[in-house]
Amino acid sequence: MDFQFDNERPIWLQLADALRKQIVAGQFLPGDRLSSVRDLALQAKVNPNTMQKALSELESAGLIFTERTNGKFVTNDSRAIEAARHALAEAQAKRYLDEMQSLGLSPADAAAYLTTATTDRRE
Repeated sequence: MDFQFDNERPIWLQLADALRKQIVAGQFLPGDRLSSVRDLALQAKVNPNTMQKALSELESAGLIFTERTNGKFVTNDSRAIEAARHALAEAQAKRYLDEMQSLGLSPADAAAYLTTATTDRRE
């Protein structure tokens, strides 16, 4: 895992977001065992306490769970994963529309650009 951090938000939130994206994208499958906190922290080049805080956020969101002495696992609850995917997609769409509006474009214009971009990718 290659993490790129910015100075806009706390690192633990950025870690939680990156792991959340990996879960909803299927890079971690339901029931998959995650690496240890220490190993994940080494991969991300952060303090284990920072990684633990990120994982606690994901556990609070219902995307992972802990089995005592066995480690942390991705939830088997497909509804929780789908809800997280929906929330991420909705936030991304809002950012896109906000950016298009800042360029003076309407939502219909923004949608037209998406249609064009999608068509161009297929060719």
